[in-house]
Amino acid sequence: MTDRQHLLVRGGTFATVGDGGDISGVRGGGSPDGLFVRDARHLSRWQLTVDGAVPETLTPVADGDTARCVLVPRGGRQEPPAYTLFREQAVADGAFVESLRVTSNRPVPTTVRIAVTADADFTDQFELRSDHRTYTKIGAVRSREVLDDGVEFGYRRGEWRSRTTVTSEPAPDGVEETGTGARRLVWALDLEPHGSAELALRVAARPHGAPRTREVPSSPAAATEQLLALEGEFAEGVPFPTGWPELAAACARGIGDLAVLQVPATGPDGEELRVPAAGVPWFLTLLGRDALLTSLFALPYRPDLAAATLPALAATQATEIGLDSVAQPGKIVHEVRHGELAHFGQVPYGRYYGSVDATPLFLVLLGAYVEQTGDVSLARRLEPHARAAIGWMLDHGGLTSRGYLVYRADQGGLANQNWKDSPGAICSADGSRPTGPVMAAGAQGYAYDALRRTGHLARTVWEDEVYAALLEQAAADLRDRFQRDFWMEEHGFAALALDGEGNHVDALASDAGHLLWSGLLDKEYGESVGRRLLEPDFFSGWGVRTVASGQAAFHPLSYHRGSVWPHDNALVALGLARYGLHDEARTVARGLVDAATATGHRLPEVLAGYGRGTHPEPVPYPHACVREARAAAAPLALLTAVGGA
Repeated sequence: MTDRQHLLVRGGTFATVGDGGDISGVRGGGSPDGLFVRDARHLSRWQLTVDGAVPETLTPVADGDTARCVLVPRGGRQEPPAYTLFREQAVADGAFVESLRVTSNRPVPTTVRIAVTADADFTDQFELRSDHRTYTKIGAVRSREVLDDGVEFGYRRGEWRSRTTVTSEPAPDGVEETGTGARRLVWALDLEPHGSAELALRVAARPHGAPRTREVPSSPAAATEQLLALEGEFAEGVPFPTGWPELAAACARGIGDLAVLQVPATGPDGEELRVPAAGVPWFLTLLGRDALLTSLFALPYRPDLAAATLPALAATQATEIGLDSVAQPGKIVHEVRHGELAHFGQVPYGRYYGSVDATPLFLVLLGAYVEQTGDVSLARRLEPHARAAIGWMLDHGGLTSRGYLVYRADQGGLANQNWKDSPGAICSADGSRPTGPVMAAGAQGYAYDALRRTGHLARTVWEDEVYAALLEQAAADLRDRFQRDFWMEEHGFAALALDGEGNHVDALASDAGHLLWSGLLDKEYGESVGRRLLEPDFFSGWGVRTVASGQAAFHPLSYHRGSVWPHDNALVALGLARYGLHDEARTVARGLVDAATATGHRLPEVLAGYGRGTHPEPVPYPHACVREARAAAAPLALLTAVGGA
């Protein structure tokens, strides 16, 4: 039987453990194995043995914020277990904590030899991806130092320094070498008849360049108490709907996930912030597009997310051209990484700007935040950043020269730079890919909304009538141009994109729903698109597919060519409601809520595109993020779109 992996996450830290609480150090696969902080693995091995043998799992770890399992020594009916081990684990910011209680089942004194084999390989997350890439690390040195109460693992490469400290109470009786670089901490525990003994183990990660160290909780119970308090604080004041309990449950689960997916960031003046990370396990970091959409969905309920996301992205806004990072002045960052490979330039994602839509979404969120809260101070503070973002859209972005936001494939990074960023995601109905520059439809909708909202800020907050009029005219011109160039009369639908020659990239795709959310289409066109998205080839019963079935491009288990994305559907539902298609919006919302109900009220990053009629349970996408911020916030967007009934 395969050992399942269970995820523990808090802020910028996550761990995956097996059914018995062990970490085996697997390199690659669907989910990385270990304890991770700031893109590096700070615990690559954590394996328990009792009297020299791996115990049997009596009760495996269940999914939750705390990992609990029950273990016994291996035996048979004629030799019942001499003792039982109760194992409990949790994570906190930069830490992993474990409580191990050993209880004797015998009427006589018993001595039990406990050992925990630990190691920290400090592997960068990019090395663990199944992409067959290798990275040279010249001069890298690992160290192990025995402490009075444990062991410290160290790593250095040039100026790069990282540490992992393992301590216990009581202190181990000894720390042994294993011959593989790992260290084995051993205890001889004397148990009274039917008595118990406990070990408290704490792992503290000290990544290179990390903010100030937080205190490690004393136990899993203390870490869980902190987590519950955080989740309760996040849920405070959110009006969970009473008339639709399944939606209320999805909102509550989403709010809980958003609470733990907050990672540290820094504002323009060096202030410490907490912003939504994209998702675990691979993207526990700031991604511009993801944080912006998450903050937009949560804006009516948790405006503090937007209040942190906007200055964090302003602080990382590009000020000059960078060829490897795809940076251009005024552009909003796509991805921020803190790992060793990013630090040494071996991957381009330290600050990577390969996104055509994060910049307009930054402006959309800024305008929506002011409209929602009435707080103009942030708009005044970020006025230079907003004007720079507009400048990028008009200049480097292509609005002035090409009439649309344009991107080109980045050979060192992303092939596509809109939200469907996998290779081949932007395609024609026959599956062929465009060559040369690409003008993705959804990004034009965001640009239109950004121009309108920023024009409103210019008039009402910055008191610049001339600038406001310029932006409003640019928005009107973009709307006219788009409906002329993107509309496919034969389908009554908008093209997915234009290629470099202005030809339609004609796959029927869910991105047209984003145009409803942005308000880019005239009412007649918008209603045509909205009703088309609810036809059976698009709507699976769980949600709108990214690409309608029946086209050669469709694949129900692809990432972006036939799957169902909750955040994509949340934008569709908001757009349908905007155009007065309330029945259609409720249909989308019901499909998503039913999918959440079938999966423990948590929406995954993405679902397979199989139809509900032939597959009565939602089919998971095999490589989806276990928890994803946009999906967690999607039920809040549904609540905005259709209310609680």
